[in-house]
Amino acid sequence: MTLFELVSSPRHEVDSHLDRAIWPLSSYVDGRGRLCVGGVAATELAASFGTPAYVVDEDDFRTRIRDYRAALPGAEVIYAGRALLSAAVAGWAADEGAGVDVCSGGELATALTGEVPPAKIILNGNAKTAGELDDAVAAGVGRIVIDTPHEIALLAGRVRRRQRVLIRVIPDIDAGAVSGGVLDQKFGFALAGGQAYGAVKRVLDQPWLDLVGLHCQLGSQLADVALYGEAIRQVIASMAQVRDRHGIALGELNLGGGHAVPYRSGDPQLDPRALGAVIDATLQSACRKYGYPQPRIVIQPGRAIAARAGITLYRVVAVKRQSDGRTFVAVDGGMSDNPRVAGADAKYTVALANRHSCADTTLVTVVGRHCEAGDEIASDVELSADIHPGDLLAVACTGAYHYSMGSTCSQVGRPPLVAAAAGRARELVRRETIADLLARDRGWSGRSEATE
Repeated sequence: MTLFELVSSPRHEVDSHLDRAIWPLSSYVDGRGRLCVGGVAATELAASFGTPAYVVDEDDFRTRIRDYRAALPGAEVIYAGRALLSAAVAGWAADEGAGVDVCSGGELATALTGEVPPAKIILNGNAKTAGELDDAVAAGVGRIVIDTPHEIALLAGRVRRRQRVLIRVIPDIDAGAVSGGVLDQKFGFALAGGQAYGAVKRVLDQPWLDLVGLHCQLGSQLADVALYGEAIRQVIASMAQVRDRHGIALGELNLGGGHAVPYRSGDPQLDPRALGAVIDATLQSACRKYGYPQPRIVIQPGRAIAARAGITLYRVVAVKRQSDGRTFVAVDGGMSDNPRVAGADAKYTVALANRHSCADTTLVTVVGRHCEAGDEIASDVELSADIHPGDLLAVACTGAYHYSMGSTCSQVGRPPLVAAAAGRARELVRRETIADLLARDRGWSGRSEATE
């Protein structure tokens, strides 16, 4: 489709006909038919920073954290940094009163560079190395999520002051195709069968580990808030069991994230206000049933904060119209900057971003530049029939798991991360150059060791 079709009249303001469920909150189409984000036209962004380019609406990102805090006023909001993280992005989260969840040494260093208070950082992950644990303890992170039996001994043997920890547990909930609640998975300890209770007992036996609560992540792209209510019932029952056996009331229940966002019009999404209502009602009921003091609730949205704030800009390189009627539009990016199509069969909304078009629309497949058959960005999307090389395309809802999962496929450098707000744009992370790629290459001596 063209962006012109999404608005009733081109004007310099946010237009309600541009789908707010998908595009950044600040987005609009100006009088020349250019998509604008944060008050900056797509053509200006492309001219300043090149293409492909990740563009994130800073105000959108911040607003979604505020919305979560308003919808769940009694909960602690921790931004799941694996969705999108740079020093500036971490700083935005901290500015808005959120902590940051990290799952690698690099993410930890980035959060610290963004001046996130260490006490508001949670270290997560199912295979944390000894070095990552050392760095987290040295930094003074607020909590470390224990995910495996080996990690209990590994962490306990490396700390010499009390370290607050959570245990990741798996409720007996099948949340669907992208589920973290099913028992056959690499994360956490199952509540069923006593596995989680065994981990709790081992942690309580360690003098330097301070078990403060339980953590559960039900999955990803979940829109049914009732699933979180069922998780609360199961986990509170387990907390009551720990209290009855050990005389310790764990004070924190981390419900993770996994909140669904729409990638195309009509896709389901999770409503934070509905989630808040379910949490409040279920927590009161479950705690009353077991006579358990209400624990502090922690939630960790990532995709739900970052995804809709971001778009990706591409330049059209070639248009190929086949004799059978199919049209391929090739752009200057692809699976290196958006691996989710090939990896997760993700579906996206694509729009012409640099001009109005009066032409009819046609179904096209937007493909990438890499020599791989599966290198597609979007299939069967409507674009103007007069699309041609040099046009700009914008792909919506790419703020999460694009920059963070980008690669150097085909030795193509990763795109820049650009923030737009109040009519200005700034580069948060610069484009990766060929010089960057070659800097790690040891070079060629001119002779093979095998021939010497």
